[in-house]
Amino acid sequence: MDHRRQFSLLIVRGDGERVLRFNFPRPAAVGVGVALAVIVSMTGILAGDWVKLRELTREAVTFSEQIQQQRATINTFDRRVAELRQEVSGWRELHAKIWEPLGPELAPTAARDRGIGGGTPTSDGVPKRLSPVEELNRLGDSVKEQTDSLRALERLMARAGRMLASLPTRWPVRGSVNSEFGNRQSPWQEGREFHSGIDIRAGSGTAIYAPAAGTIVHAGPAQDYGTAIVLDHGQDIRSLYGHLSKVSVQPGQRVVRGAVLGYTGNTGRSSGPHLHYEIMVKGQAVNPRAYLWD
Repeated sequence: MDHRRQFSLLIVRGDGERVLRFNFPRPAAVGVGVALAVIVSMTGILAGDWVKLRELTREAVTFSEQIQQQRATINTFDRRVAELRQEVSGWRELHAKIWEPLGPELAPTAARDRGIGGGTPTSDGVPKRLSPVEELNRLGDSVKEQTDSLRALERLMARAGRMLASLPTRWPVRGSVNSEFGNRQSPWQEGREFHSGIDIRAGSGTAIYAPAAGTIVHAGPAQDYGTAIVLDHGQDIRSLYGHLSKVSVQPGQRVVRGAVLGYTGNTGRSSGPHLHYEIMVKGQAVNPRAYLWD
């Protein structure tokens, strides 16, 4: 037998004595070696893949947790945006109520020049869910619109504040009203007559205060009004004070709100001491009570 074509496997005890001997043909030994090499290689590859799979599993768990957190964040974001949009809608309704009495010509340009229209919808009528970015853009547009409206209102109120400060809103004297504005029974003759102001009860010599700043245009005799004062407040508004006993101002004088104009009396066509108080807008007498706030 050619021993060069064989491989031998010896199993020896610890004392060196031979126990067993196995002889293998060379091709079989080579095949076994190759098989062992393949098994070792495959084991290494599988072990590496297992390690990678384990890492991927851990990453997948981490990604799942992050996705859950992001989903919760997005849901919270959606709810908050919906709340803000509802709040902005409330602003829009409030601004509309504020601007309505002022008239469309004073409203902000964005509100006046916005055309609207309509058409037949072609979709199934189900509203499209907007993405977070689209929601933010729409919310930003709404906030900008309301901000512009607030700024316009602020400018208007600044002008209105100056105008309101010039209105005769204060009582010139304190007292009950003996005779109201409008038609009344004439105290001088039978029948009714038009009373162009209100008669405020006040003892003779009671100080009369300017209800608003203005310029004196008359201070002296005035026919049926006796001694009277006419005060121009601007904005085509004037106030008249009749039946006075004394005046403390002169024509052309500029007075401030609360300044003493004169003192009540019983001059002219009067049945007793009081103040006839009258307000004229563009030369037309109006009810003073519409201006008396305090």
